[in-house]
Amino acid sequence: MKPFVLLAYLAAIVAANVVTASFAPIPIGALLVPAGSFLIGATFILRDFVQRAFGRGRTYAAILAALALSAATSYALGDTLWIVFASAVTFLVSETLDTETYTRLRLPMASRVFFSGLVGGFVDSALFVVIGLSPIGAGFLPWEAVGFAIAGQILVKTAMQALGAAVIAFTPLAGETER
Repeated sequence: MKPFVLLAYLAAIVAANVVTASFAPIPIGALLVPAGSFLIGATFILRDFVQRAFGRGRTYAAILAALALSAATSYALGDTLWIVFASAVTFLVSETLDTETYTRLRLPMASRVFFSGLVGGFVDSALFVVIGLSPIGAGFLPWEAVGFAIAGQILVKTAMQALGAAVIAFTPLAGETER
């Protein structure tokens, strides 16, 4: 089971990059949602399972491997160096915050997954849009669209965390001992 969890985490990172590069952002009302946001929400859940399976120290090794894989995939898909940089910084910060939040919460597994993913997802959304897409970064979005892009990603990632937490709450995993 351990190798499957790690491989699923790494595969979700690559898939999120591929989906984001392959499909136009999805408008939800005035909100803009990159198609890969659905998978990014899932990566926070999978990262929590990596930590559960391997412990906190090895999770950081998995995060570094995922960071390298994500950057290589992003570059190979034609992203500019600025976008690759913004993605890497955002990934490192948001995954670290997810890990540390998950570690410190003394709640049932489902709640830990939900709250740590909220923290990671919020930071991931805000940082990437500002550093990568806004006029500060690559300039793909005007300032008027930045808030809508952040809100759209937060909405989707929060929904993914809620769905993941609900599934976990109703599985035998919810009662197992944590690392």
